[in-house]
Amino acid sequence: MYDENNIFAKILKKEIPCNKIYEDEHSLFFNDINPQAKIHVLGIPKTQCVDYSDFISLSDPKIIVAFFQSVNLVIERLNIASKGYRIITNSGKDGGQEVPHFHIHILAGEKIGSLR
Repeated sequence: MYDENNIFAKILKKEIPCNKIYEDEHSLFFNDINPQAKIHVLGIPKTQCVDYSDFISLSDPKIIVAFFQSVNLVIERLNIASKGYRIITNSGKDGGQEVPHFHIHILAGEKIGSLR
């Protein structure tokens, strides 16, 4: 079940500020307050969805496409496509998800270590 008081929901309601990178009617992208790389941007859809599976199963296909097109737009705006980047989403406790609102991490700006 979606928690309307999670930190990303509060950011979307403008109850908590963020350092916005990009926003449109379907998504919001902002700098992570605890960056794990030189560039660490979080992207969240403006829909109430707990994780990736929730987002895919509950959202209109047009919103899903719009969100991922926005991811690409942010990558272009950050000028990170040529050197590379990593996109991560965590799902559930075992997947390391800390905020129960689907989100992606875009990491770039330096060599990102290998996954174990």
